[in-house]
Amino acid sequence: MKAVLGLEDGTYVVGEGFGAEGTCAGELVFSTQMTGYMEALTDASYAGQILMFTFPQIGNYGVDEKNFQSPAVQTLGCVTQEICDKPATGQSLKRYYEEHGLFGIEGVDTRALTIITRQHGTLRAALIVGSGDHEHAIALARAVPPISNQALIPRVSCKEAYRVPGPGRKIAVIDLGIKRHMVISLNKRGADLGIFPYNTTAEEIEAFEPDALLISNGPGDPMQARDAIKTVSYLIGTMPVFGICMGNQVTALALGAETHKLKFGHRGTNQPVRYLDGRIFITTQNHGFVVDQESLPEGCTCSYTNLNDGTLEGFESSDLEISCVQFHPEAHGGPRDTESHFFDMIMRRIA
Repeated sequence: MKAVLGLEDGTYVVGEGFGAEGTCAGELVFSTQMTGYMEALTDASYAGQILMFTFPQIGNYGVDEKNFQSPAVQTLGCVTQEICDKPATGQSLKRYYEEHGLFGIEGVDTRALTIITRQHGTLRAALIVGSGDHEHAIALARAVPPISNQALIPRVSCKEAYRVPGPGRKIAVIDLGIKRHMVISLNKRGADLGIFPYNTTAEEIEAFEPDALLISNGPGDPMQARDAIKTVSYLIGTMPVFGICMGNQVTALALGAETHKLKFGHRGTNQPVRYLDGRIFITTQNHGFVVDQESLPEGCTCSYTNLNDGTLEGFESSDLEISCVQFHPEAHGGPRDTESHFFDMIMRRIA
């Protein structure tokens, strides 16, 4: 089955389609991870985006639903050089895409597409499965709204509040597209969790009587999280506040700081980050926006720094009891040091 991927700059590649016939359009982003492809494809932070894997082959251990980060695949489309047809175990990725009506393309030069993205920045793209009409694909790519103009969070947040009970302290979580392992990491440490939709008010959070507030990851531009920014700005100073990925950005915006879009973002499982005490962590990341460090108000300290480009990877305020990270401590392709480092810290501070 023929497929074509067209970019807004006029670039296009033709390959072999897998999954269902159809069309999708959104940002084309790349991830450098070698494993964890299902964790990435089901990460709600990728809503509105077509995900390209730089590693030459994915799918070699099949579809492991136990590691899904949400109930379903969240990416608009999947781009890869090769899909493994005979995985070591379980269902093949191709069969899963066919059964669930998803869109994918293989047999393309992902290295060349990654170089284009790094040179020109993240580009809008369109994937057509079942056709090689590159002119139509390019036109669709140019027509899709920029991601900053898209309201993606309501699509992936929970529709109503729910409880994940635990024997310990109560943590209210604003769900902007929360990853499953984030809930697991807190709950296995005893946290009693109340998960709330993106537009929950401060009064509704307070009614839960939490010992702390956590803001989760999510898709798109953090400026679109207006309801969460309003709620967090009201609650800062009344309880400890923690943020992960978009939660880091939302908390900074609630303090009056600013964010901006990165040229091509940080996505993968091998991003080096330095903590303020000099320790280096190899982290998992998935974000296209970043907090402007200089815009943080007095009393806030940059606690984590990306060693590749020097951007802010987290900040703290001891006076306001705030601690946020831009990376994903709950995601560990190998070492679990960031999970223990961050989530143990949360539980200690609210003990």
